[in-house]
This record gives sequence, C-alpha cells and structure tokens, in this order.
Amino acid sequence: MSVIKQKNQRVGIFIDAQNLYHSAKNLYGAKVNFGQIVKDALAGRSLIRAVAYVITTETGEEKSFFEALEKVGIETKTKNLQIFAGGSKKADWDVGLAVDAIKMAPKLDAVVLVSGDGDFVPLVEYLKMSGGCQIEVLTFGKSASLKLKEAVDEFIDLDHNPRRYLLSSQGYRKQQRGNPPPLGK
Repeated sequence: MSVIKQKNQRVGIFIDAQNLYHSAKNLYGAKVNFGQIVKDALAGRSLIRAVAYVITTETGEEKSFFEALEKVGIETKTKNLQIFAGGSKKADWDVGLAVDAIKMAPKLDAVVLVSGDGDFVPLVEYLKMSGGCQIEVLTFGKSASLKLKEAVDEFIDLDHNPRRYLLSSQGYRKQQRGNPPPLGK
C-alpha cells in the first residue's frame, strides 16, 4: 500500500536500533546504513525528530556507533543492558519508543517506525485512531511481523534493495552466491 507524501508533512522517525541491527546481521551478515534509512523514510518531507533507541554495554564499544548516528542527524536515547543473576540479558526499549511516539504524535503528520517488531501493533492502532497520524514502517520484511505489516498505512520492505541499506555487503554477497545467511538472533 502506498500513501501520499507531501513536502510540508511533519515526520517523526522512531528507530528500534536493536531490531534493525539483528535483522541485518542475521539476514545479510552486514551492518545497517541508518543515514540512508532516515533519508528514505523522510522522502523529502519535513523532519521534526529522528530518534534511535539504543543499548549501552559495560565495555562501551558502541560509543562510535552512537556518534555515527548523531553525525547523520539521529538523536540517541540510551538504556543500559540489564544482566540478571542467572546470566540472562534484557535490552528492551519498546515502551520508551511507544511513549515518545504517543507524546510526539500531536506535532506530527506521519510517524515512521523503523522496526519489524509485532509488539508495536497496539501503538500503531492507537496512533491511527487517536492522533490521525499516517503510520509507516521501514524494516527488513523477511524478519518483520505480518500483523505489523497489515496494521500500518505503508510498509516499506528494505529487503527489496538491501544493498541500499547495508554498510557492509560481504554477508550479502555470500548469500547471493548461494551460501545460507547466518542463523539465529
């Protein structure tokens, strides 16, 4: 489905960085070109805010990634990785992203979610009914929730042109030569 996009539309872009990172890594063995994603999500419209929800670790190795996001105009919101007594880890920004999208919706004509997580279906339904916002999703369709795809006004599948959205296409080239993509998340 396609929607009308006009230059004067106010757009907010909300990026589930972990979701996109793991999708690109597992499908293509590559990293995401977030700058290109924001550019294509914006589609010539007026950017009000682009926010990436990211996780920090004890090692701090993600600092250069955060700096790269900020260089392309993406604000970062960070949360520490939680490690529980049994060794399990949790890194979830779904509620924070949803709350921010709801708070920003009155100032926006279009909300763009960069995630394939089906947990966002209630958010999409709420924003469409209460705020009247146009809801768009950009993500790798192979790893996206079918219910999310069906709920939004427009679904843009990054799998249609993955090279455009990947920084390293080594894994992508291997897959194209017949080798299977990396497994697991």
